[in-house]
Amino acid sequence: MAQLLILLTLAAPASLVAVALRARRQPGPRPHTVLRAARMAAPLALLGSAAAIAHVALYGATTTATAGPAGLGFSIRVDALSVTMLALVAFMGGVVLRFSRNYLDGDPRHGAFIGNLALTVASVMMLVLAGNLLHLAVFWALTSFALHRLLVFYRDRRGAVLAARKKWVVARAGDVLLAASAVLLWLTYGTGDLATIATAAASGAGAGGAMVLAATLMIAAAAALKSAAFPTHGWLLDVMETPTPVSALLHAGIINGGTFLVVRLADVMLTTPIALHLLVVVGAVTAIVASSVLVTQASVKTALAWSSAAHMGFMLMLCGFGAFPVAVLHLIAHSFYKAHAFLASGSAVEVPRAASAKTSVPSWGRIVLGLAVAGVSVAGVGTLLDVEMADKPVTLGLAAVIAIALTQLWGAGLAAGRDLGFVLTRVAVWSTATTLAFFGLELAAADLLAGAIPVDPLTDPVTVLLLLGVVAGFAAVVAVQLRLPVLATRPRVRALRVHMRNGFYANARFDRLVGGWSADRRTPTSSIRTTS
Repeated sequence: MAQLLILLTLAAPASLVAVALRARRQPGPRPHTVLRAARMAAPLALLGSAAAIAHVALYGATTTATAGPAGLGFSIRVDALSVTMLALVAFMGGVVLRFSRNYLDGDPRHGAFIGNLALTVASVMMLVLAGNLLHLAVFWALTSFALHRLLVFYRDRRGAVLAARKKWVVARAGDVLLAASAVLLWLTYGTGDLATIATAAASGAGAGGAMVLAATLMIAAAAALKSAAFPTHGWLLDVMETPTPVSALLHAGIINGGTFLVVRLADVMLTTPIALHLLVVVGAVTAIVASSVLVTQASVKTALAWSSAAHMGFMLMLCGFGAFPVAVLHLIAHSFYKAHAFLASGSAVEVPRAASAKTSVPSWGRIVLGLAVAGVSVAGVGTLLDVEMADKPVTLGLAAVIAIALTQLWGAGLAAGRDLGFVLTRVAVWSTATTLAFFGLELAAADLLAGAIPVDPLTDPVTVLLLLGVVAGFAAVVAVQLRLPVLATRPRVRALRVHMRNGFYANARFDRLVGGWSADRRTPTSSIRTTS
């Protein structure tokens, strides 16, 4: 029975590979056979994820035998983390494939697009099921190669080609870093089996060693590159020339690979906290910069891209604090939110319109009052749910970040000039519900993933110091966002806003860094057709 469930699990990526193979024979417009195969592959993928969940529920975490010599090769790992990610990828992949049936109807390469999309989703599935270092590194790279084919689907679009080339540079750097770290881990632990390495690392093996330190630093760097961390985030902003389903798949799925990598190798990462501390710094800077630049963007898709960068930074920061279950929870929530946002990007135009219609700006006194009320609300809900915060500084810090985020809700409610009844019945209810959802889902995620990844965050002095800086940084960002309509009238702020709108020119500097990758050098101007 256990072997049967494993085989059914593999039916998920296998069904999508079958779609890709069928698309090679029918790459043109209205590929009815390919569309029928894709329609059948979606439920098969969900069935495969259900089989994986059933296997973990009945038999616990399992790794299949390794197909390869010297402990390196290909194997399937099913545990709470992998089956959660597989179910997420299967569902998101099915939604994006279904959306693509009508979105590209009549396109001369509709069949080829569906095939490339199916192959990309299958690669991501095999990545999250990896049970061996070689397996992980190979499908980490294959996912990027498959995505590249989608990014350059419209080769006559200058912006798409340039963005894909920048992504290619970043991705290859990440591939090399992960491959090198895999070699170091194999040399240190004598095996490529991820479960065996995690057990050894959790017992202290390799801690303090130079090879493990180098490996963890390279893993952190590879994750940051995959997650479009600042200042290598520019390609993420420039891939909007691709079809909308690709944007949805990228932002809701593939870009989460960096977080998954760190979480999958969490036990190894905990042996050298310096790599995690660097993730905190990189993630926090990315989140704060991206969330600040976000409010200056007029384009809906560009704003969504900056939003993705901010969320990726926040997830890396959570990993750096050792809050791995919370990072996985954030990953899942972000995937659903961003897939819906891109697939409904036309309707998303109403969001900035609605925001621009709000003229009430809270005073500094009401912002402080809102922060105090939000803090009391978060503390009360945490106490009610028996969340341990006194002995866990990271949990306390995350609660403070939630309170700071809720200050926007309370500040807007207090500034709207509504009566006390409105504030109590609307703002208080939504604030409490949000806090309950956060703490409740955090506790559930920790219970679900307890056997697969470490669940206790770091408590060392450096982490606490970094945490204080992160809380202060997010507090400043929220305060500026609430007061921005007033602050924007000042000359210095107007000048700063111009720099913010351009992302502090980090993307332009990155363009110069890869200066040889110019469309004018690679693609004749006469062959480039401008499209909307």
